[in-house]
Amino acid sequence: MSKVNNIFKIYKAGEMEVAALDNVSFEIKKGEFVAVMGPSGSGKSTLMHILGALDLPTRGKYILDGENIGKLNEDQLAEIRNKKIGFVFQSFNLLPRTTALRNVSIPMIFAGIPKEKRLLRARKCLQMMDLEDRLSHTSNQLSGGQQQRVAIARALSMNPSIILADEPTGNIATAQGEEIMRIFQDLNNKGHTIVMITHEAPIAKHAQRIIYLRDGKIVKDKN
Repeated sequence: MSKVNNIFKIYKAGEMEVAALDNVSFEIKKGEFVAVMGPSGSGKSTLMHILGALDLPTRGKYILDGENIGKLNEDQLAEIRNKKIGFVFQSFNLLPRTTALRNVSIPMIFAGIPKEKRLLRARKCLQMMDLEDRLSHTSNQLSGGQQQRVAIARALSMNPSIILADEPTGNIATAQGEEIMRIFQDLNNKGHTIVMITHEAPIAKHAQRIIYLRDGKIVKDKN
């Protein structure tokens, strides 16, 4: 369902060219849970931006659900991000002083889903995260772990083809991090495709497969 074919991402620094990604290729099948690991500067974030249609490769192809992302215009990319990709960030990226219910509803508002339907779906997603008693709580009234669960509910709201999680446990306590990983494993058991960036080996072990990057290249890809 997701293919990365011979991707290069090259940045220019004056006269020099720096390859953040250097001929990277792999395939992610529907229902896989993949972790991407590597030291700082290995290309993890660049890869995540390309997988999330937030950036385009300099060369090579990224195919999502049979569609070549590099061929799309800005409006089409925005639609792909809204409808096919669920994002979970280290910093949660929730709207401040906004209720959990409305935060989860935001992608559906952009998609033009009627209010009654989106509120019903938002409640269901929050109930899946055991947050049915926090629907009207604003972001600043929630713990870090609860905020991340709201972010996961938001990522699920459009029933995306793939969930991209960028250091999802980086801003929360260890116990809360384990709880978040149990949620991801449960979602994966239900058939959701998940790609997670992490620098923590114990967190990566929750995935079925780990891709290791170094200097923009894949150095290991193991199940």
